[in-house]
Amino acid sequence: MARYTGSVCRLCRREGTKLFLKGDRCLSGKCALEKRPNVPGQHGAGRKNVKEYGLQLREKQKAKRYYGVLESQFKGYFEKADKTEGVTGENLLSLLERRLDNVVYRIGLADSRKEAASGQARQFVTHGHFRLNGKKVTIPSLIVRAGDVITLREESRSSEKFKNLIEALDTRITPKWIELDKAQVVAKVAALPARDDVDFPFEEHLIVELYSK
Repeated sequence: MARYTGSVCRLCRREGTKLFLKGDRCLSGKCALEKRPNVPGQHGAGRKNVKEYGLQLREKQKAKRYYGVLESQFKGYFEKADKTEGVTGENLLSLLERRLDNVVYRIGLADSRKEAASGQARQFVTHGHFRLNGKKVTIPSLIVRAGDVITLREESRSSEKFKNLIEALDTRITPKWIELDKAQVVAKVAALPARDDVDFPFEEHLIVELYSK
């Protein structure tokens, strides 16, 4: 499957906001957006006037890049959200939040959704480090449901990388829709994420308007 392999810092600069694609680096003085806040490219500094369609497109791109999904995937999520009872925009964000790679990131067992050319959370899932309801799973895009239980493979707990992540769990804030036993490294999806559980300031109504044209 095709993936963006360029600098992820360019994505933040293009959207004009931190998408936290490089973990702790985004919170440090090394953040490229703080050093160069203009849009990348030769004429980036001169791009100021954005029309309605541009705002809608940028909001969609922002969500795609924040969760690390492709255009076809994102459209599929929107279509599913539109067919689900409730508010389409909120349904869309709930689906994106419930991707397994995002859940792994949310519980603190990955430094970032996306790191360099591949997402660390996505990579961990693909390599089979996690179990879903006791079964091996290697599909990062899998949508978890209320009641699902995610565990770290016993053999993986001894690796230096996961040891460091487990030690840092006490410093991470777990979303209220996920119950995390930090001692056993077991996470349960207690409920479906609500709109106020999404901690990024999306204007999802713009995405709905874009796809409704």
